[in-house]
Amino acid sequence: MEYDHRIDRCIADGIGAGGITRAAVATLQAAARAPVDALIAAKRDNSLPLLNLPDRHDDLASPTAIARDFRERFDDVIVLGTGGSSLGGRTLVALADRGFGPQPGAPRLHFMDNVDPVTFADLEAATDPTRTGLIVISKSGSTAETLTQLLVLLPRMRDALGLDHVGGAIVAITEASDNPLRRLAERIGATVLDHDPGIGGRYSVLSPVGLLPALIAGLDAASVRRGAAGVWRRLIEQGTDSPPALGAALAVAAMRAGLSQTVLMPYVDRLAAFGLWFRQLWAESLGKDGNGTTPIRALGTVDQHSQLQLYLGGPRDKLYTLITVSSAGVGRLVERALAEDERLGYLVGRRLGDLLDAEARATYETLARNGRPTRLIALDRLDEEGLGALFMHFMLETILTARLIGVDPFDQPAVEEGKVLARRYLAGEG
Repeated sequence: MEYDHRIDRCIADGIGAGGITRAAVATLQAAARAPVDALIAAKRDNSLPLLNLPDRHDDLASPTAIARDFRERFDDVIVLGTGGSSLGGRTLVALADRGFGPQPGAPRLHFMDNVDPVTFADLEAATDPTRTGLIVISKSGSTAETLTQLLVLLPRMRDALGLDHVGGAIVAITEASDNPLRRLAERIGATVLDHDPGIGGRYSVLSPVGLLPALIAGLDAASVRRGAAGVWRRLIEQGTDSPPALGAALAVAAMRAGLSQTVLMPYVDRLAAFGLWFRQLWAESLGKDGNGTTPIRALGTVDQHSQLQLYLGGPRDKLYTLITVSSAGVGRLVERALAEDERLGYLVGRRLGDLLDAEARATYETLARNGRPTRLIALDRLDEEGLGALFMHFMLETILTARLIGVDPFDQPAVEEGKVLARRYLAGEG
């Protein structure tokens, strides 16, 4: 799946807060040579397993069988997990369920990534425990939110199905270690899939963590990986001229020019959840030692009416990335007889997709003309392959950006303090 990645307007001399120059980007591209070579070496020796996922097929047999079983037996499937354990799968499933129900033959999927008791009460009221499957995802097997979610839902399912049968409705994805989730899953007879310890949650979308929900929704997991593989091939073939390396150079140039925020604005409803996935990936991977930029999730055309005024009239502290999918000529036609008002003449003979396309182009042009550094990622279509390409592009861009600013893209040390305090409070120690 090829995609157009236009940033030439974005790196014109003098654009942006403090100026993002071609010279600055070129210097950072050259500096990316070593990180790019390191990624290629890591793929060869499998020291970074996520890079080899696009070429794998052996690990999809079990998820495919589970998905087939869940599609036949259940009306609802609840996915328990937080952050990267949930956001990738949610983004993939949005290709099949746009918010109006699943495809024929697929159950409804519910991604429960928070612990609000009111939401869980509503979930229980809306689902039949005898017709509900459960997927529980925690890499460490000790995520407090996910374990609590499981522990509060399990009695209801046990009472409805019986202790000897409840395990048949549950799949756990966790590391092959002695952890609380694995012990509980094995005790009740649940199916357990191994979570690769070398793949962090926010990088796990191409693993069964993201692909099992996608398979249940009726999507083609192999096509997702094929799209990711195409991006990886471009990195190998083009090196520092590849879109991920060029994007990383641009991101760091923007940081050094004083831009403290990065806006991701797809003009596609199906990518609304992708903004959530990217937000975690970017923030948790780069926000260390005073580094990083704050990711902002936006959606076109909606946020032209809520955020664009700030983008154009507010501080010059943002880098903008627009994502479009070819939409011209798509959708229902505006009939002349219903648009008699002369003020609506520009809509006659046009389709919904024409309006979406025109507004995306107009936003891109307006931001660029007003000196806001803006790049455009244009897809000719959005399907499993296209979404797989987007996932891999942004994972590679994030890793390379981290290497250029000298931080570890795979840890998150700052969040541990809050986890420790929360457990103390629950134990009555604070």
